[in-house]
Amino acid sequence: MRVQVDAERCQGHTLCAMIAPKVFTLSDFDGHSSAIGADVPADQGENAREAVHSCPERAISVVE
Repeated sequence: MRVQVDAERCQGHTLCAMIAPKVFTLSDFDGHSSAIGADVPADQGENAREAVHSCPERAISVVE
């Protein structure tokens, strides 16, 4: 499983990083999110999916 963050849609609400801090990192410059690694750790799948559903901009997608 992988997550992708659409940089054009992300507005830096930071919810994803609060829900799944082992999956997402935030830019020090503007607070926008990006995935930490290519693959989501197996034990973080549920948190990653919750972050996807919590994003108000719908900027995050899951690739199985």
